[in-house]
Amino acid sequence: MAFILLLMIGGLITLVAGAELLVRGASRLAAALGVSPLIIGLTIVAFGTSSPELAVSVQSALSGQADVAVGNVVGSNIFNVLFILGLSALITPLVVAQQLVRIDVPLMIVVSLAVWLFALNGYVERWEGALLFAGIVAYTVFLGIQSQRERNAAVLAEYEAEYHPKRPHSWLQGLLDAGMAGVGLALLVLGARWFVDGAVGAAEAMGVSELVIGLTIVAAGTSLPEVATSIVAALRGERDIAVGNVVGSNIFNILAVLGLTALVAPDSGVPVSTNALWLDMPFMIVVAIACLPIFFTGYLIARWEGLLFLGYYIVYTAFLILGSIHYPHLVEYRNLFLLFAAPLTVITIGVSVARDLRQRREMRRSGMSR
Repeated sequence: MAFILLLMIGGLITLVAGAELLVRGASRLAAALGVSPLIIGLTIVAFGTSSPELAVSVQSALSGQADVAVGNVVGSNIFNVLFILGLSALITPLVVAQQLVRIDVPLMIVVSLAVWLFALNGYVERWEGALLFAGIVAYTVFLGIQSQRERNAAVLAEYEAEYHPKRPHSWLQGLLDAGMAGVGLALLVLGARWFVDGAVGAAEAMGVSELVIGLTIVAAGTSLPEVATSIVAALRGERDIAVGNVVGSNIFNILAVLGLTALVAPDSGVPVSTNALWLDMPFMIVVAIACLPIFFTGYLIARWEGLLFLGYYIVYTAFLILGSIHYPHLVEYRNLFLLFAAPLTVITIGVSVARDLRQRREMRRSGMSR
């Protein structure tokens, strides 16, 4: 058991180090090319910090641990919204860009629903994986075009100055940044192999299902780069990166990670267990939908909303753990949550949306009266 823990810890450290190198190198290249902070958050940073999920899920599928592969994607998406955004909003309220509310969050909801529909037959088949992967290519092209249209020279100059203080970005520096990203990618692949082997060994030793391990330990572990990135970005005031990182990572996890995993899986695709299909995937969809009204109210994630997110993640994780140990009162626990916590949240968010709409109408009226 000690060796298994060392393998997991070593794999996790390697994953985080690899992600840090990959994100740092890719971000510098992106800033030098004149890409806006929001687009950096949605693409370079989001894709880079999601590369551990990609490495772990592909490695799991190739090793025959499909539950770890699926649980890693679904669990990471739930963790990203509830834990990372919740914790970041507790540190400082997060301002949400209008593009996220109009385009990216609705897209996150659509792809979450799509992958659940694909999985209804018990598999995400290879052709469905190809369709998902084509989606990430189209989304990246769209963001590239969007960044050219909405390019803001003042913001980019300020952002680039932070990453490149008092020095030009030469071709040699570009090669060094690309090399840094390449080393990071190699470390991610190595760390993923160690971490998956350790996680599967831990599941077998503790008698816990691979799905629960994927939804909790593996999902949280591979999301550590997102945790660090979003919290540091929130503390630095780079709120577009903090929120864009989470939304972009979730889109990337479904389209690229699960899509590529289904493409390379040894069978006809990735099998999806009944528990994942009827509990975890629907919860992932609910979490994605919950972002819209919360993001919409003043384009701000307030501290109380961050606390709400964190509370839901604790309840969800407790449910998974209690289910894995066959807790005798699990049904009562679930019913208590459904009867009290969920309706209370819906009412609270509804009141916030109504108040925000009323304030906007009053502002428009006052503007017209002037």
